[in-house]
Amino acid sequence: MLSQVVARLVRKIKKSDYNVETGIPPGALVVVCLRRFCWLVRGFIELLLLQGRIGVVFMAPGVSLRHAKMVRFGRGVTLEKGVIIDGLSTEGVEIGDNSTIGPYSIIKASLLSYLGKGLHLGNQSSLDAFSFVGAGGGVWIGNRVIMGQHVSFHAENHNFESLDHPIREQGRTAEGIVIDDDCWVGSNVTFLDGVHVGTGCVIAAGAVVTKDIPPYSIAAGIPARVIKKRQQSSDDQSQPKADGQLEDSFTE
Repeated sequence: MLSQVVARLVRKIKKSDYNVETGIPPGALVVVCLRRFCWLVRGFIELLLLQGRIGVVFMAPGVSLRHAKMVRFGRGVTLEKGVIIDGLSTEGVEIGDNSTIGPYSIIKASLLSYLGKGLHLGNQSSLDAFSFVGAGGGVWIGNRVIMGQHVSFHAENHNFESLDHPIREQGRTAEGIVIDDDCWVGSNVTFLDGVHVGTGCVIAAGAVVTKDIPPYSIAAGIPARVIKKRQQSSDDQSQPKADGQLEDSFTE
């Protein structure tokens, strides 16, 4: 079947397990494959021109890489339409193997007046459409992290104590943001500077995370608070399992 052929080809390119839904019509599958092939060719050319190297990156039209020498891609990365990545920072921007940046998302860490730290996005992680990563204080996102649309990271804060000077002239603080492995972040979630989200957390859509979230927690609200802990199943003691009654409360 065509789906099996495509799956084998993708596994070879990405060097990881991959399956194609058998119910996809052959015509639609051909269209998707042609589009992805064009993205692969564009990524090959862009990396060769901007970084002087050969890489396996799927790059849609309208992608903008600024200070490209400071951006590092793993194998099989996908950058969808309109993505902007500005690598200018002390540690650069690193996107891990088989990770995806959704359409019209922006990653940046610095201004001419302020050199920020940068971003690490782990393997098999995804940031969906219209998201923003302000990585001035550093943003570290682990492996297999799923994020919805309009997610934003603000890894710095403006000082505002003095009434005698404009806020923009009072400097800033930057502690950084950490999201550990295997988290699910719903759409429209905002992370503020200094927070650490532990392994295996679920953050509900629309939450504003202002404080640390312990591992395997389900958090929601403004400001986000832990509303439940994920439960460990009796037949699998290695991984906690989320309460099924809560699944419909969250969106990817």
